[in-house]
Amino acid sequence: MPDIAGFDAVTLSVFAALVLLSVAATTVTLVKVVQFAMLGLGRKRQAAQVLAHKLAGRLDAALVAALAGKGVKMRVLQAVLAAQTQRLDATDWAEEVGRQAALSELAAMGRWMRVLEAVVQAAPMLGLLGTVVGMIDAFGTLAQSTGGVDPALLAGGIWTALTTTAIGLSIALVFYFVAIWLEGRIESERQDLEALLSVAVHGSVAGPSGGG
Repeated sequence: MPDIAGFDAVTLSVFAALVLLSVAATTVTLVKVVQFAMLGLGRKRQAAQVLAHKLAGRLDAALVAALAGKGVKMRVLQAVLAAQTQRLDATDWAEEVGRQAALSELAAMGRWMRVLEAVVQAAPMLGLLGTVVGMIDAFGTLAQSTGGVDPALLAGGIWTALTTTAIGLSIALVFYFVAIWLEGRIESERQDLEALLSVAVHGSVAGPSGGG
């Protein structure tokens, strides 16, 4: 393995950029995991209890239960139930209030996700840049040699090329699946919120169920 001190400035810059991309993507991932936990993604028990009050005709009790809860679903239910309390017959208005609350929550959930998308796209390109630099260095060494070529020098440039490519692809692959997982959780929550709105506004039985 060649000594890192032997790398040129461009190659070192590529390695540094890959490290920064990895750190940025890891930071965003941790922030999103903590955020989703605090928002209560996937938890449906409290929402089901609120909807049980609503379907039984106990609107005031449903609103009190919603106000006592925490998380995305409870805030959306708070908005819908508060609107219904103010205007009992304004179903469309209550639905619109709930939809706007849901859109606001979904926007917050999607914040910083573009950083992961950027890392997935940029990491392979940086790796490719390292490949090009390494191969230029390797063939430059070969072209300048008037006699026998030192295999160690030639291998050093090739090793650099392969290493940056491997690192770039590894970073992209890991955070590609991380982004898919996080986006899947957001999409699942979006579907849950749509079901909540349907139950809270129209009394549909296709509401969220389960525990958590």
